[in-house]
Amino acid sequence: MRRKIKRTYRIARYVIYRQTIVEPIDHLWTFIGAFLGIGIIGYFQQSRMAEQDNVFLIGSFGASAVLVFGATNSPLAQPRNLIFGHLISAFVGVTVNKLFPGHLWLASSLSVSLSIVLMQITKTMHPPGGATALIANIGSEKIKTLGYMYVLSPVFIGALILLVIALMVNNIPSHRNYPYRK
Repeated sequence: MRRKIKRTYRIARYVIYRQTIVEPIDHLWTFIGAFLGIGIIGYFQQSRMAEQDNVFLIGSFGASAVLVFGATNSPLAQPRNLIFGHLISAFVGVTVNKLFPGHLWLASSLSVSLSIVLMQITKTMHPPGGATALIANIGSEKIKTLGYMYVLSPVFIGALILLVIALMVNNIPSHRNYPYRK
């Protein structure tokens, strides 16, 4: 009986935790990558963009960091998805915000839902892209006044910084590959 319970426990643990089991050293690489990626973007926000009264660090980059440093083999974390998922979503978010100013509920829901559909069509699904589209509508006045510049900076440049750091950090250890290759 005790043997059967142990076996059932091991199977359940494998099924439940199978996707989250990582080597302990991977925690260090995940930390280093996320720290550097978000840190560099935050540094630009504080030192360079503060002078211009501009926004560079947006919340969706935190979610992107989780994917590109913590789930490197996920299809949602691959470079194409990271860059184009953010770009498509930012463009949609700004466009919808310009079409429906003052209608927050409509602009927000339309931005996110259209972004998801376009990411599906283009096979560039990146969940943080939904937040990027939403931020274009609910963000501060600084973000809204950027208009289509929001697509270039902060979105494109920030996603590019995350990509460069991910390509460097995730390929240092021999057992990690980014972009993921089967």
